[in-house]
Amino acid sequence: MKKSASKKPVADASKLIDGRIKALGDWRGEMLSAARTLIRQADPKVVEEWKWDVPVWSHDGIICTGESYKKAVKLTFAKGASVVDPSGLFNSSLEGGTRRAIDFREGDKIDEKPFKALIREAVKVNAASKETKRKAKTPTKAAAKTKKK
Repeated sequence: MKKSASKKPVADASKLIDGRIKALGDWRGEMLSAARTLIRQADPKVVEEWKWDVPVWSHDGIICTGESYKKAVKLTFAKGASVVDPSGLFNSSLEGGTRRAIDFREGDKIDEKPFKALIREAVKVNAASKETKRKAKTPTKAAAKTKKK
């Protein structure tokens, strides 16, 4: 499997995320920091990465990325279209077939309980996807018998 050249080791990624939060130095840094804290609380096994020059949180695949723009902090969920969102937190990239995003604007507050639930749902989607891929790679008994002949 080919590794992304922009993927940094976990310790370096955490430092880069710390640096991004500090460099933003305004409401966007505060929002990104708050989202990061909630992501870590929702999934203590989350891995922080640095890809595409943005923070990335992963567990059995990418959960979400954290981009910062002039008027928004965008959390893009890699498999968001497959994630159950009963609270309607997704408010951006709704037309896509795979990803969904949450745009936070200045003055917005993160609704902690549904946000953490959304993170846990994204982890479940990743785990299910990983299991499906594992099963697809494992030959069935019938296929194994056919190979032996």
